[in-house]
Amino acid sequence: MSVHKNEKNNTWYVMIRYDDWKGDQHQKCKRGFKSKKEAQDWERSFKLQSAADLDMTFAAFCELYEKDIRPRLKASTWEAKENMIQKKLIPAFGKRIISEIDTKDIIAWQNELLAFRDKRKKPYSDNYLKSIHNQMVAILNHAVRHYGLKRNPASMALHISAQIVFFVTQIRSHTGNRKIIFTAQKRIHPILFPRNQITVLIP
Repeated sequence: MSVHKNEKNNTWYVMIRYDDWKGDQHQKCKRGFKSKKEAQDWERSFKLQSAADLDMTFAAFCELYEKDIRPRLKASTWEAKENMIQKKLIPAFGKRIISEIDTKDIIAWQNELLAFRDKRKKPYSDNYLKSIHNQMVAILNHAVRHYGLKRNPASMALHISAQIVFFVTQIRSHTGNRKIIFTAQKRIHPILFPRNQITVLIP
């Protein structure tokens, strides 16, 4: 058994052997688990990552994604991505099995983002919403391209944005004809809509 108890400090640790991409065998020790179950869960996650098995959780795959992507990016670029992953993606999907996440889960998550209001009752900006969604797409694309995930549910979901609503602000005459002037205002009623489709409301 690779899970052991440290009797001195009453914690658990894992000793595990694995093969790297060159086929060389290594031994890894992970200490400090408060319970046997916590240690066993970490061991299982590590084995799934080593085998690139998509029965792993989304949080575990994010660790694999970091190992693959971080060395290729500037430190500041990765920090921005990591902040988004830790604050917006893992809280929503961290415990989910990555291969079981589907489009309806993505849409429900998008709706939560759209419903958010800060202390001043302001929603997330369009650019921030797009950045969050694009990060989710990027992680799942990585799983599709390199680890055998069958499809990317985030790329199949509805486009996330705020509805652009047009209001008639005034009607006036111009050379004998009536002229309608429209005012466009964003984020009156945030919704999800397919790409290139804009809802126009005229009271």
